[in-house]
Amino acid sequence: MARFSRRLPALLLAFFFSWMVLPSAFAAQPQMVSVAVKTLNMRTAPSQRAEAHWTVSRGYPLRVIGRKGDWLRVTDFENDKAWVFRSMTSKTPHHVVKAKTAQLRRAPGARSPVVKKAVYGDVLRTLERRGDWVKVRHEGGATGWVLKRSLWGW
Repeated sequence: MARFSRRLPALLLAFFFSWMVLPSAFAAQPQMVSVAVKTLNMRTAPSQRAEAHWTVSRGYPLRVIGRKGDWLRVTDFENDKAWVFRSMTSKTPHHVVKAKTAQLRRAPGARSPVVKKAVYGDVLRTLERRGDWVKVRHEGGATGWVLKRSLWGW
């Protein structure tokens, strides 16, 4: 018993530090959102009156880099930054093609037949992940597997 009581302070200290570090490890994971509306204005400031830089369409993936009230500061696959209203985003995973072209294949493998080609900027709905491959649905309805390195998103 005396041996255990000598270790107890060290165990409690270890537990305390792991408890303090754990939330920061989760916070380090980038939060991703996708556009939930048909067209979303990407604004210069967190306000409806702020100028719109550009617009993006439904499903477009964004990384959250900040918050202010109901507004999210986001960045896209080209590292452009803007503000969006949080309620116009969702947690539905999507990817965008960051390569010049990406081949959607019938199965996750380089030898599998190509079912469709996607081009830079195409938005794809994420369906499944398997190793270096992501199963996606193109806005035209085609479903296939794409190499993860050709995509940005989640």
